[in-house]
Amino acid sequence: MAEVNRYGTAEGRWSGVGPYYAMFPSKFAESVILEYTEAGDVVLDPFAGRGTGIYSASIHNRHGIGIEINPVGWVYSRAKLRPSPKNDLLARLKELGEKSYRYTSSANQLPFFFERCFTLEVRAFLLAARDCLNWRRSKVDWTLMALLLIHLHGKRTDSLSNQMRQTKSLSPPYAIRWWDEHQQHPPTVDPIEFMTKKIEWRYAKGVPRGSRSEIYLGDSVTRLTGFKKTLASYGTGKAKLLFTSPPYCGVTNYHYDQWLRLWLLGGPASPTSYGNFRKGKFSDREKYRNLLLTVFSKSKRLLSEDATVYVRTDGRQFTRSVTCELLQELFPEKRFSDYDRPSPAKTQTDLFTDSVPKRGETDLILKPR
Repeated sequence: MAEVNRYGTAEGRWSGVGPYYAMFPSKFAESVILEYTEAGDVVLDPFAGRGTGIYSASIHNRHGIGIEINPVGWVYSRAKLRPSPKNDLLARLKELGEKSYRYTSSANQLPFFFERCFTLEVRAFLLAARDCLNWRRSKVDWTLMALLLIHLHGKRTDSLSNQMRQTKSLSPPYAIRWWDEHQQHPPTVDPIEFMTKKIEWRYAKGVPRGSRSEIYLGDSVTRLTGFKKTLASYGTGKAKLLFTSPPYCGVTNYHYDQWLRLWLLGGPASPTSYGNFRKGKFSDREKYRNLLLTVFSKSKRLLSEDATVYVRTDGRQFTRSVTCELLQELFPEKRFSDYDRPSPAKTQTDLFTDSVPKRGETDLILKPR
């Protein structure tokens, strides 16, 4: 299959679902999957993010199987793999609009940040979506929720919010100060009309067609244990490619940074530290090492003997060295190689650190001998 056109095909339009800084670029994912697998093979990603690798496998006639612990990334992935028919989505959007007035009183009781971020009409609509959308179980609802999450915040001329970054939710005190200093107010926007236009654009080329693939919401440390049965329904029952990018040690807290989108999914109305290492910044080096050891060990049992392991990791010393060490320890039978990938584009490391000794990322590849 030819490389996915960015906007000229359904596959291209849906590949970009989800502004998520911790992700594979689509072209990179496609190149790896096409080089190391064939049609019908299984690709495993235990740190799936927004599901770029899983999605790329699916649209190239492979089977992608992944796990993601962050509900935001999971919703994006689910919507790309199994989007709702457009007419059902528009009907559900209209239904939410008709229910929004019931949430006006609750919208007025939200913390001050929300008043500065969204108009009253938008706040009431978001509360209706938060309360009514069964995004875990309903195809229509997870698709609509994914598109809402995309446009929840960003440029005030192209989102539902006052001016914000699209990839990361700002803290309320910082955002309010910035809006005050720049005299910025939430845009006056009809949320139903706005989202209708976004849905029409997304569906203009149809929906992607792909091979059966799946993304699971959960912790790969525990969820991988039952994956043997999951893989049994796919061909040989073994994955031909382990293709993943674990979180980088000490770079950022992916749950904290997505707090506003997590609020729309039912979470707290302010940034929250979850008290769970695997939902934090991964700063404890020993726990980080154990996380990688556990996940890579469990993943190995799910791979065919001739499988390739392809891991993209941080170029900084600790994350790079511990990942190299563990992979070579767990896969001594494979040929190991590593490639530095310095990039002029912003990586997830660059977004959260002012200076890094070694800019960019590193690809670690272990092939059959």
